[in-house]
Amino acid sequence: MARVLCVVGPTATGKTKMGVALAHRFNGEVVSVDSMQLYRGMEVGTAAPTAQETEGIPHHMVGIADPAENWSVAKYVAEADRCVQDILSRGKLPVLVGGTGLYLDALIRGTDFAAGEQDGETRRRLQQRMEAEGAKALLAELHTIDPRAAEKLHLKDEKRIIRALEVYYETGQTITEHDAETKLHPPRYEALYIGLDFENRDDLRSRIDRRVDVMVEQGLLQEVRQLLASDADRCATAWQAIGYKQFLAVADGTATVDEAVEEVKLRSRQYAKRQLTWLRRNENIFWVRWEKEPNFPAGFQKATEYLLQNGLG
Repeated sequence: MARVLCVVGPTATGKTKMGVALAHRFNGEVVSVDSMQLYRGMEVGTAAPTAQETEGIPHHMVGIADPAENWSVAKYVAEADRCVQDILSRGKLPVLVGGTGLYLDALIRGTDFAAGEQDGETRRRLQQRMEAEGAKALLAELHTIDPRAAEKLHLKDEKRIIRALEVYYETGQTITEHDAETKLHPPRYEALYIGLDFENRDDLRSRIDRRVDVMVEQGLLQEVRQLLASDADRCATAWQAIGYKQFLAVADGTATVDEAVEEVKLRSRQYAKRQLTWLRRNENIFWVRWEKEPNFPAGFQKATEYLLQNGLG
């Protein structure tokens, strides 16, 4: 089983810097695991790595999609896995860096996604039915087909209701059965994990707030206006990214910059909390925890020692 290195943690903990340093040390290339850094023209608001920050280390899966596109986890895994295989074929180490836990887990597992696609006929038909009949009717239908899946869903979970029905109508297999089979498969890659966090939650919150202030100074509002000028569909996934949704209101004149900044800080802190909740389920993460400010030389040394002890390098 091929090995990969994963650098994980909540937003604003220095994953990019650590990933680059470890890629230098272990002859690696970085594969971004960030659901929003995929999109072009969103470098400021997603904190996409700059040319200076990458230090010459190739970065894959950054700025490869048009903001009008809607990428699913299945599409991400398919494209990112090609990058990982290419890196391995050249005798280098894939360094997976990012905070989108769902994408990372699916990539490591090599998840076999059930049939169905964004613009497929079955999904279009179900979406039309959702509009005409409502979520209550479709959820009731799912209860008769896959009660275990239906019990986990709320009427507001329209996309997941549609997805569960789509899987059944495309394959004849319920999504519960498909997910159970998938869990029986061994993972595609053997992963070593380095996690970054702060000892004190207040220090993480302060760092997140400072990062938002920097994004605003670097031109987040201008970036949003450029996306609007490109006629990017407001229903596209890209507009749901933290920062863009709030500053879209500023561009529309329905919120002030100060109001947007406070909202972005709040949403970013909430997102960091969700990221940590997801990561705590993984007992294989070696954590590097910062004090008031990150001490990267010390953190890099700890991470390197752990990786060497576990046979990397």
